Amino acid sequence: MKRSLVRIAAVAAKEFRHLSRDRLSGAMILGIPLVMTLLFGYAINTDVRDLPAAVADQAGTTASRALAAGVEASGVVRIVDRVPDAAALERRLADGGIVVGLYIPADFEHRLADGRPVGQLLVDGSDPVVQNAARALTQAPLPALLDRVRPGAAGAEPAGGALAVRAYYNPERRSPVFIVPGLCGVILTLTMVLFTAVAIVRERERGNLELLITTPVGSLELMVGKILPYVVVGYLQASLILAIGVVLFDLPVRGSLVDFYGGAGVFVLSILTLGLLISTLAATQFQAFQMTFMSFLPQLLLSGFMFPFDGMPRGAQLLAELFPLTHFLRIVRGVVLRDADLMLMADDVWPLLAFFVVVMALATARFRKRLD
Repeated sequence: MKRSLVRIAAVAAKEFRHLSRDRLSGAMILGIPLVMTLLFGYAINTDVRDLPAAVADQAGTTASRALAAGVEASGVVRIVDRVPDAAALERRLADGGIVVGLYIPADFEHRLADGRPVGQLLVDGSDPVVQNAARALTQAPLPALLDRVRPGAAGAEPAGGALAVRAYYNPERRSPVFIVPGLCGVILTLTMVLFTAVAIVRERERGNLELLITTPVGSLELMVGKILPYVVVGYLQASLILAIGVVLFDLPVRGSLVDFYGGAGVFVLSILTLGLLISTLAATQFQAFQMTFMSFLPQLLLSGFMFPFDGMPRGAQLLAELFPLTHFLRIVRGVVLRDADLMLMADDVWPLLAFFVVVMALATARFRKRLD
């Protein structure tokens, strides 16, 4: 027994020495608890606030302006635009510029006096969490505000609330309608990065890298050649996920498939370059797996897939804007659920293109440096 304990202690001591020399494993030992604690404690917030909203006030009275101010004072929404009518609110919802629209009709004063709903909330209901947060506004600006803008109106307030709600894109609040398009981005992020993260490392471990050095293939040519097959794989996976969503989960595909595949293609190219960069940094395939996981975790938590993007602090939102998954989730949900035109979503397309150019340049430079 004593000898067995000595052997166990020797193996444990050897493993501790290995961990102390493996800087990547050491970084994960400390980094994962640190990142998870900070993300869940600081950045992740299910109490949705500051939803971007627009107002169409056709009454233009002091009371109607007080209504809009009261809705914004609730903290749930943040008014970013004012438009002339309900049609303009619907267009802003479709292009993703807002998630809540407040429509105040011209007969606002008569509605207020009669105790009828004095306005309507147009809500992007594709995210059930956001829809529930917006529905809470049906009880605001509530008796105190109504009584302030028109004494006695609070007593006439209808039981259903001062505001009526019209939910778009997912009025039944079915979770698969919101989750399945997002899964397309999440699955592609994990698989595409993982496949390409081991690409260069695998060539090195098998001894093929030396053979490639002797060929006239340039660094950029090698990188492009490595990712092209996975672009096809990415399209195959995206098509499979979309088909499963339609057949099994009754996912409505309201937009153009051309726009869907166009956005998916740009996203796949951008995320593949991240895998290539990891492959030039990792010394072994195991390290490539570790770095893939470390890059995937923040994207999963901050992109808006699991938690509402608008509920995060501003600093976390700025960090999330650097991730390809954040922009693709907006694109795929916009095209599939809102029938958004890809050209109108340029604010999310060009960051993917910029990410592709920058990270491809870094991966190419890193690979050339290793060849030296």
